[in-house]
Amino acid sequence: MPRLKDKYINEIAPALMKKFEYKSPMQVPKLDKIVVNVGCGEARDNAKALDNVCGDLALITGQKPIITKAKKSVANFKLREGMNIGAKVTLRGNRMYEFLDRLFSVALPRVRDFRGISDSAFDGRGNYSLGLKEQLIFPEIDFDKIDKIRGMNICICTTANTDEEAKALLELIGAPFARD
Repeated sequence: MPRLKDKYINEIAPALMKKFEYKSPMQVPKLDKIVVNVGCGEARDNAKALDNVCGDLALITGQKPIITKAKKSVANFKLREGMNIGAKVTLRGNRMYEFLDRLFSVALPRVRDFRGISDSAFDGRGNYSLGLKEQLIFPEIDFDKIDKIRGMNICICTTANTDEEAKALLELIGAPFARD
């Protein structure tokens, strides 16, 4: 069992139940899924770029990514409907806990001048989104083997009903929120 999942079951869930005075253990917010998304605009000209993105995502998450396609045509971007423009991975279960543990304890502290993540990136329904500027902060990525530095979006979906509950959950898990 992943270290973070064990901590959630034994420490975090009882603490949240006490803090928010839930009547049932099923009301306690928990992690639902994590979606890691990488947009790759140069994939329309260079198909090899998308292969590199998929390789990096597979190394970071431990799961094979799926290719995302353009939903509609945009003439200014020379984009047609159905073209490959990125890759994403949806993590659930043990892989989700392992990834979040590595993100909070290993990857984010490697960011230069890191002061914490913003606490204003909640969506109003208990989900948190985080943008990274480069994939190099993950120790699985070898600096010499990448072709280009790319960013990624990470969306942490929870079962919390409010942002306050989701923030409390992420703080107890170990999210390094910025202190004002």
